Amino acid sequence: MNLSDYLAQRLEETGISESEFQELIIRLVNYSVIVRDESQTEQQLFDRLVRCRELVEEYLAVIGIQIHMDTRFEYVRVYPPSSEIPGIKEADENAWSGSLRNRLSQYEVALVLVLRAQYEKALREGKIDEKGYALDSIESLIIAAKNLLGRNLPEKLTERKKLFQRLRLLRLIDFRSDEAFDTGEGWIKIHPMIVTFVSDTAVDALASESNSETEVEEIDGEKLGMEELATSEKSCNEKTVISERQDLPEGEMNVS
Repeated sequence: MNLSDYLAQRLEETGISESEFQELIIRLVNYSVIVRDESQTEQQLFDRLVRCRELVEEYLAVIGIQIHMDTRFEYVRVYPPSSEIPGIKEADENAWSGSLRNRLSQYEVALVLVLRAQYEKALREGKIDEKGYALDSIESLIIAAKNLLGRNLPEKLTERKKLFQRLRLLRLIDFRSDEAFDTGEGWIKIHPMIVTFVSDTAVDALASESNSETEVEEIDGEKLGMEELATSEKSCNEKTVISERQDLPEGEMNVS
């Protein structure tokens, strides 16, 4: 039995067509994350994944790609070969850096670290909603970046917007609109998957650095367990995400 016949047989058991399975795999590889509450499209894909999870894991395991599914907060994230899944799985000894790994920029790593620290703070204070999100202001994140890392977020408004939009694409945060950055008084919601994106070791190291009051010159996201499957910029972009969210009332966040 060849692979195509095997897939066809397994898919028949789940009631999922080959084209639907292909759509799901392409989505996972291109975007690296699916959040059920994000849009109607992602809701359908997540529910489909639940039905054929074992087959998807087998299929992606052939090339070493791993998935982590959180059924409580209803999201799934894809990890590159041999990578660490913070709080879930240690990195394999044969971990390697290749084209399937996407290295975050220094600003992206810095903001992700701050988001993780702020989420940890919200957890301690019990300020988490029923979906696991933590609400924080942009102003608070800017101050936290300075206090924790001794560095500022991008000064230019366009660069700052791009930074936050990038993390929204990764589904680590959500916010109402880009207009929130014009005044700096906007609010964002931090997704609970942030805890599987940044290890506890990184949070402890961040606290240690902040206590020493020294500026963090260089942050290696990969060493901190902060890496993702390399995605196609052409297929995974803000325009595509926005088009999928048009079923939402204008000005509302689909995270409640």
